[in-house]
Amino acid sequence: MELLYLTADDVTKLLNMPEALSVVESAFKEHGMKQVQMPAKSYLYFPEGDLRTMPAYLKNAGIAGVKIVNAHPGNPANGLPTVMAVVMLNSIETGAPLAMMDGTYLTNMRTGAAGGVAANHLARRDATVVGMIGAGRQAMTQLQAITIIRDIKTVKIVDVSTTTCNRFRKNMAELGCDIVIAGSIREACNCDILVTTTPVRAPIVADGWVQEGTHINAIGADAKGKEELDPQILKRSTIVIDDYAQATHSGEINVPLNNKIITVDDIHSTLGEVVAGIKQGRTSDNEITVFDSTGLAIQDISTANHVYQQAVKTGIGARLKLF
Repeated sequence: MELLYLTADDVTKLLNMPEALSVVESAFKEHGMKQVQMPAKSYLYFPEGDLRTMPAYLKNAGIAGVKIVNAHPGNPANGLPTVMAVVMLNSIETGAPLAMMDGTYLTNMRTGAAGGVAANHLARRDATVVGMIGAGRQAMTQLQAITIIRDIKTVKIVDVSTTTCNRFRKNMAELGCDIVIAGSIREACNCDILVTTTPVRAPIVADGWVQEGTHINAIGADAKGKEELDPQILKRSTIVIDDYAQATHSGEINVPLNNKIITVDDIHSTLGEVVAGIKQGRTSDNEITVFDSTGLAIQDISTANHVYQQAVKTGIGARLKLF
């Protein structure tokens, strides 16, 4: 019994954003059609961060597996990524492990791809300006995906770290956008597509800063108690979530729901339902739309399977004997 082992370098070689967009959109469609098994994330909480397990089975694709991922905000000070992960793929016929791969780059790519899929279905077609609150690794993959699905001219970024903003500008220069370091969060909110990727536990985007017609990818709230947006923004928006169980527990909507500022009736749909054509996406240019992203195991497993298939085709990776 052999296992295919793929390092971070291997995964990076085998996965690009256009491929991730296609694979993740297909996974959301399966989710919308209720063709997946995906228990909600299971958490272990530590003083410094948390550890999560994320299993999934996609029936139509015939793939299954689990991701183990951490979130430790203090890691950059120690030279480590905030988020690190490994993904295991298993045979649905025998349950045998097929592959184990680094999931850190994969996680960044599949989350960026989810934001791209959401923006493609929910943002205005004439969107040209992106505002980004938080300029770390996740902001980069969000922008990579969005520039594929929209003709983005200007990007306004803001972050607590000037160094992070400068690194973002340097790394994203190849996209050909005019990248401007905004003087404030309010300035960054003057945009067509707003992306929030911070770990905060109190709103940093005020209701009055978000103009009509804006689409928001709310990415940072991925654990209980986290929120980035003034709940009043949600009250006047079309809310699209990735998954009911996860979003109500740990997404952008979790605090407003617990505080009874919004109810589950205020949720328009899941992104999968929009992708599958079951529910309509944006209906007017004046509508504010919010995608509440918590990160789904179906994104990880579908993307990991794509990487695995490409590795088999190209002969990349190491074969490890298990027994």
